[in-house]
Amino acid sequence: MKIRSLALILVAAASLGIVAKAVASDSAALMPAVKSVYEHYFKIQAQLAQDSLKGVDEHAGAIAKAVQGDTTKMLPSSVAGQADKLAKAKDLGAAREAFQPLSDSLIKYLADHKVPKGTYHKVFCSMVNANWLQADTKIQNPYLGKSMPDCGEIKE
Repeated sequence: MKIRSLALILVAAASLGIVAKAVASDSAALMPAVKSVYEHYFKIQAQLAQDSLKGVDEHAGAIAKAVQGDTTKMLPSSVAGQADKLAKAKDLGAAREAFQPLSDSLIKYLADHKVPKGTYHKVFCSMVNANWLQADTKIQNPYLGKSMPDCGEIKE
């Protein structure tokens, strides 16, 4: 009986350790530097959904700086290059074109680091065959803007 109880206690302790590691990896994946990148990304997404470039260059520049300045190298350096290209976009079409690879990279980061679903929402628009992330569930299409603001489907 004592051996059985001890075995159950060890199994429970091991399970708690696994849960603690999962929670720790989730929080590590969304460290302040990474959270900052996503906060700037969501501001860009909102502006593009409004057919606006207001602040897009500043937010994209902030993403590039955050990635370059992150000593832990959580996000790949390619994200900084994608953000820099977005920062240099001269018109809405170029900005939307540059937004797509940045979106794909940030979506991949979340998947690779197993950030819990519901933290951010992956949305897909079949009209432009592109994904993006949103902080909430109200569709705000950054690729089609005001012409089709709610075109898209939440995938995750």
